[in-house]
Amino acid sequence: MGSGRKPFPLCPPHPERLCWGCDLYCPAGQLRCGNGSERTQHPIESFGPDWASWGLAPSGNGPASGQIDHTCSAKG
Repeated sequence: MGSGRKPFPLCPPHPERLCWGCDLYCPAGQLRCGNGSERTQHPIESFGPDWASWGLAPSGNGPASGQIDHTCSAKG
């Protein structure tokens, strides 16, 4: 059985619309968890589309070996 946790999206289409501070993913204007008074940004907003690949060494095993694409394709 699963843990019941939502998967964390690597490249959400509109990250500015949600708070990313907990697993509730509340709309930006309706912070239900009390995780502060402002919305927590998604890492893509702070670090750019390749944020998920930072610090991963291409050692040939694990997600960094090409099994998962950690970059967001350009939209447009």
